[in-house]
Formats: sequence, structure tokens, C-alpha cells
Amino acid sequence: MNFCEFENEFNKYSKKLDFEVSTKQKKELYDFMEMLVEKNKVMNLTAITDKKEIILKHFIDSIIIKKYIIENEKIIDIGTGAGFPGIPLKIVQERNEFVLLDSLNKRINFINEVIEKINLEKIKAIHLRAEEAGMNKEYREKFDLAISRAVSKLNVLTEYMLPFLKINGRCICLKGPNVEEEIEEAKNSVKVLGGRIEKIEKMFLPETDIGRTVIIIRKIKETPKQYPRKAGTPSNKPL
Repeated sequence: MNFCEFENEFNKYSKKLDFEVSTKQKKELYDFMEMLVEKNKVMNLTAITDKKEIILKHFIDSIIIKKYIIENEKIIDIGTGAGFPGIPLKIVQERNEFVLLDSLNKRINFINEVIEKINLEKIKAIHLRAEEAGMNKEYREKFDLAISRAVSKLNVLTEYMLPFLKINGRCICLKGPNVEEEIEEAKNSVKVLGGRIEKIEKMFLPETDIGRTVIIIRKIKETPKQYPRKAGTPSNKPL
């Protein structure tokens, strides 16, 4: 797929998202895609390898939460994996500062290669577990926005995300279509950790019947100092 073909495929979806993506930004996304496909030949970064599917199921699926982002907010992407949704959002939100967090160093090394190759600024990748980083004074309660895509169940994810936020900051959790039970199970953890579910929005990826749920949680009070608990505990013993 050359850049012209990429641009045509990307535009097919992005024109439905009600914002402009510049040619420069599309070129950066294209370069990211090429690096992802090439690196995936020797390292398991993604199960999605078809380039048209990468455009839809990685890029568009990340960028659909752009409308919730406020310019100049400081953002942390929890469990970024191969850089989703953090890198596509950084490309289209140039003025926001991003931190991408993942527990696997090989993924962080790949992300750093991408950052250098496409010359992204105001972004860094960190190799730490969320439970460790959430207790680190450098990161705890330092962010306006925490984002996550396809990481954990919501009652676990909230313990990973809320400690990073300043008071009045927000979590944006990108989930699949059927999450009603998951949301119900997370009500206790959200309350204990100082949050409040502010908005739940259902949507579809443009031009498809692929459903998504965006859950926005507002941090209304300080997270108790004992959270997050030690590595592995949130997933093994959810609140």
C-alpha cells in the first residue's frame, strides 16, 4: 500500500469523524503503520496485520476519542501496547503532552523507535507496570487525562488509571459494545478510588457495524494513598 492508497482508505473513515487530519499527520500515521507491519514480522506487536484493518481497527479506533480531548491537557496512555491509542492521538493532537506506559520493554523500545523516526515531540514512553508508576511521585496525580484501550475489566482498570489523575481529571476508557455488566461491577472501585462515572457513550466505527463504548470517569476526590495496590493484586482481587 503506497501513501496515496493509504490516504484514500483513511479519508473514507475520517471524513465521518468531523475533524480535519492534515497531509503531514496522515504521512506520520502511514510511516507508523509501515514500521508496525515491518517490526511485527519479528516481534508480536499486533494480531492485526492487514493494512486496511490497521487503518480502521487501530488508527480510526484510537482517533474516535479525539473529540473528548482538550488542547494542552497532559495525557497518560495506560497499557499502550504497540502505541494505541497514544501514538495516533498524539499525531492528531500535536499540542498535548503524552506519556505512554507499558509493562513490556520490547514494546517501549518499538514506541521509542517510532517517536524518533517520525520526530514526535512532547511524548515519552515508560517501561513500568501501572501499579508501580501510580505510586511514583513523578507520575501520581500529575495528569489531566488517562486513556486506555482494551486493557482490563473496568473494576481493575480504574485502579490502574485514577491514581495518575489530578482532582477533576478524567479517565477515558475505550471498550467494546457489551459492557453493562462490567460497568455495574466497577461502581464500587470507581467510588473507592475517588471517581464518578460521568458519561457512557455508544458509537460505531465509521462505515461499519463495529460497536464501541466510551466510558468517561471524573476524579472528584483524591485517591486513597494505599491504591494502586502491589503489582498483580488489582487483577487478582478487584475492588
